[in-house]
Amino acid sequence: MANRCNSILVVRTFVLLSLFGYPGGYSSKDLRTSDFGGTMAASKSAQLFACNFEVFGRVQGVFFRKFTAQTANTLGIKGWCMNTKDGTVKGQLEGPLQQLNEMKHWLQTKGSPQSSITKAEFSPAKEIDAYTFSSFEIRR
Repeated sequence: MANRCNSILVVRTFVLLSLFGYPGGYSSKDLRTSDFGGTMAASKSAQLFACNFEVFGRVQGVFFRKFTAQTANTLGIKGWCMNTKDGTVKGQLEGPLQQLNEMKHWLQTKGSPQSSITKAEFSPAKEIDAYTFSSFEIRR
């Protein structure tokens, strides 16, 4: 009975995420059979994803890149960030989907203590076969 309830819950969650557009995206291939015989969403932690970002607002001269690198390293995200001539910070992120989404949330809502983020833009997350970067670096 518990397996059937879990299966129903996962299918309902999948349908809701599909209808309302989960940012990471799910497709029917994301449903897998679990070890206990029920159907549940596959763990995307083993799969790697990448996206580009640009953060707008007061993000230069406030240690934004330093805190971005620290947060990325804590989450196990690889990639880079840099200041732009337009006063923004842009970069690239690579990592498992859950950590990538946590990093995106941090870039949208937190940033460095003295920063003031007005908006953050992200390219759609694309699945990659392997890391392109060996760490997270600050580019100048």
